[in-house]
Amino acid sequence: MTELANQQCKSPGKDDAALTIEEARALSSKLDPSWTLDKDSTSISQSFAFDNYYQTIAFVNVVAQIAHQQDHHPDLEVSYNRCKVAYSTHSVGGLSINDFICAAKINAAQSL
Repeated sequence: MTELANQQCKSPGKDDAALTIEEARALSSKLDPSWTLDKDSTSISQSFAFDNYYQTIAFVNVVAQIAHQQDHHPDLEVSYNRCKVAYSTHSVGGLSINDFICAAKINAAQSL
């Protein structure tokens, strides 16, 4: 996971394609096991649980900072004590290395 967390996202080019199922599975194995690859291998997601709303929003702010720094933005579902983070690279119609980099950065930030 550290290997991914130390990388920087790059903007996909117009000819870049989504990762293959095999590539997505290989990268998924490098993440915290709580990240799940959807059945079509077009997105990854993880749900995070917190004690209260303040902690949830603090986490959302960390995710927002990572998204801003990497120029790669997840879909978020936020409630009182939970946040689901989902990544997919819309411009390639599936997953890219950027999704895995950001997921790893989130987990690295949580361990600080």
